[in-house]
Amino acid sequence: MLRRFKGLGIMLLVISVMLAACSGGTKEENNPAGIAEKQTEGAATATEEAGDASGTKVVQDQFGEVTIPAKPQNLIVFDSIYAEYLIEMGVTPQMVLLTPGVEAEYRPAYFKEHGVQVIEVEQYQYNYEQLLALSPDMILTAGEGMEQGVYDELSKIAPTVALDANSEMKRAMPKLAALFDKTEESAKVLAEFDEKAAQAKEKIAEVLGDKTVLVLRVEHNRYRFMGPKGGSSSVFFYDILGLNSPEAIKDSTDWFSQFSLEFLPEMNPDYIFLEDRTLVGYDTKKSMEDLKASQVWANLEAVKNDHVFPLKTSEFVSGVGPIGSVKLMDYVVEKLVP
Repeated sequence: MLRRFKGLGIMLLVISVMLAACSGGTKEENNPAGIAEKQTEGAATATEEAGDASGTKVVQDQFGEVTIPAKPQNLIVFDSIYAEYLIEMGVTPQMVLLTPGVEAEYRPAYFKEHGVQVIEVEQYQYNYEQLLALSPDMILTAGEGMEQGVYDELSKIAPTVALDANSEMKRAMPKLAALFDKTEESAKVLAEFDEKAAQAKEKIAEVLGDKTVLVLRVEHNRYRFMGPKGGSSSVFFYDILGLNSPEAIKDSTDWFSQFSLEFLPEMNPDYIFLEDRTLVGYDTKKSMEDLKASQVWANLEAVKNDHVFPLKTSEFVSGVGPIGSVKLMDYVVEKLVP
């Protein structure tokens, strides 16, 4: 029996030597350090893949660089105009802030149709507790005019992009498109709008020629006119639609400038779009009555020819997305081109 065990032991020893010989190879292949290097390489690759899978990217906004989700799952948009831009180029946000009473009339139904949750807020107010409770994974807003302190507070709630733009479509939409890789879709929307605008501009020019148009704002304690070079809505009226401003204000670069009623005869426009300013907590009734009771108003060419048309604040302040702008364009053409 003992001999058998000894024979078995010798046999196992021979097999072990043969296996060791067969496994011979390069130093790198057999070196445990080499194996460790390969494992480290694999770990690095896995880390890179995990980074890609996390779905984040770094973008530049009004205040610097910010890391955002590549595909946000609970995006809240502060500006309803921005939300409309996004939807029209194929990006649907989960939430949008709206102030009842000053919002374009078509927008609530428009957002409901696209499954966007509407969050009602007070005008010009930020409720940080409310925003925190909504658990956004990204906040998107216009950056122009935003204070650093407000931005810092919002950034504590979620990654915040304060776009380096205002609400103007030609400025804001391409930048929004770049955030979401929708440049081609954005270009298509803008091209379609440009075509409609060109048709409207041509119709207006044929009828008006060199006649002038004034956008006049009535507020609770003052009157203001829109400067033709003031940006934002000024671009829509005086650039996109090609309206001629009164000579006396043709170089004005303010969006709206205050003036006294005695200045009206110097402007003396052929047409007036009269805005009864909507602002929460303010009443324009007396200002409007005083304007229409004044002799200078009665003597204006536009008034004498019944060329004064009402203009809702929401129509040209908040309602100037791809949908709203066309609605406003149609209204202006309807009034100026009989």
